[in-house]
Amino acid sequence: MEFYQECLGGELKLQTLEDTPTSKMFPDTIKDYVVQAALEKDGMLLMGTDMVDKKLVRGNSISILLGASDEEQLKEYYQRLKRESLSAHPLDRTHWGDLFGGLVDKYGNEWLFHCKKNNN
Repeated sequence: MEFYQECLGGELKLQTLEDTPTSKMFPDTIKDYVVQAALEKDGMLLMGTDMVDKKLVRGNSISILLGASDEEQLKEYYQRLKRESLSAHPLDRTHWGDLFGGLVDKYGNEWLFHCKKNNN
């Protein structure tokens, strides 16, 4: 989440298991797990957690869509998240005129980027 904050900006708030009122119920080995991470900026909210009750499987099970109304801002986010990425589909105009692209970031997370065509 700190990498995403570096790329997207905004305020990052983290709550670990140790920060919760029930922390005494859990073993010390997992108290640094993130219960909730929230990155907020200009109406954007990106949230995540380390708390999964199943075996972690990395892959293509989800994609994170980052939509923006400002093309230049979207291009900046794309370039920042692209650093050390595993693969990337460049931002380009779709046949209907919107700006669209994608990448798999250095952590293996798939991102999609979208900006609606400006009809001015």
